[in-house]
Amino acid sequence: MLNLDPRYYIDPSIYDRERTELFARTWQLLGPVSQVKERGEYCAVEIAGHKVFAIRGKDGKLRGFRNLCRHRGARLLEEGNGRCPTIRCPYHQWVWADDGRLMNVPWFGEDPEFKLTDWRLAEIPVAEWRGLLFIAIDPKVTLEQQLADVVGELAEEPIESYTPLRREHMVFDSNWKIYTDNFVEGYHIPGIHPQFFAAIDFEQFKTTAHDGLIRMTAPPRDGLFYRGKWLWMWPNWTLSLFDGGMNTSRINPLGPDRTELIYHFYFADTSEAKAKERDDLIARNLAIVREDFEICLETHKNYASGAYSPGPLSPRHEAGVAYFQDRIRHSLGLSQM
Repeated sequence: MLNLDPRYYIDPSIYDRERTELFARTWQLLGPVSQVKERGEYCAVEIAGHKVFAIRGKDGKLRGFRNLCRHRGARLLEEGNGRCPTIRCPYHQWVWADDGRLMNVPWFGEDPEFKLTDWRLAEIPVAEWRGLLFIAIDPKVTLEQQLADVVGELAEEPIESYTPLRREHMVFDSNWKIYTDNFVEGYHIPGIHPQFFAAIDFEQFKTTAHDGLIRMTAPPRDGLFYRGKWLWMWPNWTLSLFDGGMNTSRINPLGPDRTELIYHFYFADTSEAKAKERDDLIARNLAIVREDFEICLETHKNYASGAYSPGPLSPRHEAGVAYFQDRIRHSLGLSQM
């Protein structure tokens, strides 16, 4: 099988299709559900340019909304986490309840045709799964259907028992699919991650593709903080396991040539005595992640140059790349270009 044509990575029209046909139609990981545990707590994010937020209502129900004012389209809540009893637009001060009802439009004037009930916030689906929070704009399938083989893969892992302690955000200049191609194969480890390479038995590195899931495993040697198992889930989130915890990430495009990673780190032991050990693990983890940025950036430049034509994929190490790329083609209704 050949690698995807470089147009998939650099063509703005394909990115536009991804925004509407992929990112708006799939469930997106927002991180731990504990972010929205109490009344009024919210998590606001961008999903390939779509602004959305999840909020816990006073009735205890978790709801999702488009993060835009029904009046003139302003952003309601700043990206990130916070808490508010009501949702007030910063532009013209329209106020909504946490269930989406429009409550007040100050200084609007008299209009007999205007009714508060006609201007609810645009509600979108949210879901919880094993301590993780997901949101979707217009999903094609249920969250459980999208997770598919992930459910069984993590059935014996106590992921909901871990406490989220750290969020990290990184941005780099490359198409999100170039980074994903890189994440779902171990072929690059000897060249890009020499210390990581020395800490695993690379000859036994295995990559297998399943429904909604790519699993990578390798026996760890002494000193590796990972447990030797790394997972990628369709379409753009990851979960990696280490002794006493895990991390998750969302791979979010900021444009055709720019990507952000949103990492959350979760631990079983949250004691102060283990704080330095946790900080060290996170630092080492992020150092490995950052080692991939330069190769992704330079690959993107070569794709954009017009000089690259698709090369062959390794049957031993790039089964994950083939699976991911095939799903991209299928989800966008495109053939190899």
